[in-house]
Amino acid sequence: MTGEAATGKARTGAAELRSGSAPPAGWSVAVESELLQDQFDRTLGVVDGLATKLAAFLGSTLVQLGRTEVTAAYVARVIEQTYTALETLFLRISQHFENALASDRWRADLLDKMTLRVSGVRERVLADDTVRLLHELRRFRHFSRYYFELDYDWERIDYLCGVYRRTIPLVKRDLARFRVFLEGLLR
Repeated sequence: MTGEAATGKARTGAAELRSGSAPPAGWSVAVESELLQDQFDRTLGVVDGLATKLAAFLGSTLVQLGRTEVTAAYVARVIEQTYTALETLFLRISQHFENALASDRWRADLLDKMTLRVSGVRERVLADDTVRLLHELRRFRHFSRYYFELDYDWERIDYLCGVYRRTIPLVKRDLARFRVFLEGLLR
C-alpha cells in the first residue's frame, strides 16, 4: 500500500460529499455504508475462521506434533493473518469517514483513531482496552514481517496466544456496537 493511500490523501466518495463537491455518478452514502457493512461481515467471517483454526490447532494438532519451530510458525502466521484482516477493516472505516493518518506511523495511528468518536461523523469503533491488546498484536505482526531471522520462542508465542484469546471477543463486541451505528446510517 502506498503512503498516499494509507494516509487517505487519495479519496473519493464520502470525503467529496462532505466537502461540498458533487459525488461520483451513482454514488450514495447508503451504497458506501452497505459496502462497509459487507466488509464487516467478510472480515468477521475471516476472523472467526482463523480463531477456530487456531483453537483446533492448539487443542489437538499441537499436542500431536509438539512445540517445534514449524508449529510456532503456524501459530504466528494465524495471529498475523487475523491482525491483518482487522487492520484492513479499520483502514476501510477510516477511509469511509475521512480520518487522516500520520504517514510515518500510520498503522499505530490507525488503531488510535479507532478509539475516537468524531462528533457528527462517526462513533468510536474500538474501546481503549481492545486497542491496547491490538497494539501488541500489531507490534508482533510488524516484527515477524520485517525481521527475517525471527526465532519462534514458545514462551512469546504462548503470551501472544493469550493476547489473541482476550482480543477476539473484545473486537467482536466493539465491532457489533459500531455495526449498529452503521445500520443507523442506512435508515
